[in-house]
Amino acid sequence: MNITAMCFSPNGNTKKIVCTIAKSINENFKIIDFTLPQIRENEYKFSSKDLIVIGVPVYAGRVPNVLLKFLDKIKGEDSLCVPVVVYGNRNYDDALIELKTILENNGFCAIAGGAFVAQHAFSKILAKNRPDSEDLAKANDFGKQIADKLNTSHKFKSVKVNGFTPIREYYKPRDRAGNFINILKVKPKTKTELCDNCGICANACPMGSISKENPSEIKGICIKCCACEKKCPTGAKYFDDEGYLYHKTELELEYTRRAEPEIFI
Repeated sequence: MNITAMCFSPNGNTKKIVCTIAKSINENFKIIDFTLPQIRENEYKFSSKDLIVIGVPVYAGRVPNVLLKFLDKIKGEDSLCVPVVVYGNRNYDDALIELKTILENNGFCAIAGGAFVAQHAFSKILAKNRPDSEDLAKANDFGKQIADKLNTSHKFKSVKVNGFTPIREYYKPRDRAGNFINILKVKPKTKTELCDNCGICANACPMGSISKENPSEIKGICIKCCACEKKCPTGAKYFDDEGYLYHKTELELEYTRRAEPEIFI
């Protein structure tokens, strides 16, 4: 069985989890990181001899909608898959069952699935430093369970995972009065006095939205992955939208408990 790890991972956490799982199945695995937009221009086809471990971050309880067109270009032919979603300690809602459904509609059979936790994209304290050693140990054990399943069975059925069908709406943050906080158009700003035009933020942006010539210019959509902010070596990138900052603070206050990975096999 050929093993391929696939991921969308602006901050590297989803990639870390997916590769840990794939390596535990078979050390000789291939990696396709589709974080950057040029990679998502390609189509990928897999055969009955292939298994893909594919991971995406959870956005508002769902698969990021900016990935839907690309995910439909990943085709299987009686191929096996392990859908994995990674969330920032709140909840993965229907993201896992959504990813599983997308893949199975494209010719795959999901023989296992998992939801793991990583530091929230918005925050420096929510699920800080996760995935940690415990998370990666669980990912490693998950991979071993998948390997055992591959070695002991020749006929596979679609695994059941948590989630609702039909898929529920995207999670909508609200203020304390119950009013919807719309952060869709929020974009990062730049402290020009700190920016040295190194280009790290432009190269890290998964949407290709940051101008390489003028990093303070956001010429496309922002999905709030915060890779530009977290990877900026001078601290020049920041968010100051009141609704965004309120939502970030509410998440940090409400979800202090340690959410644990959930696996289905």
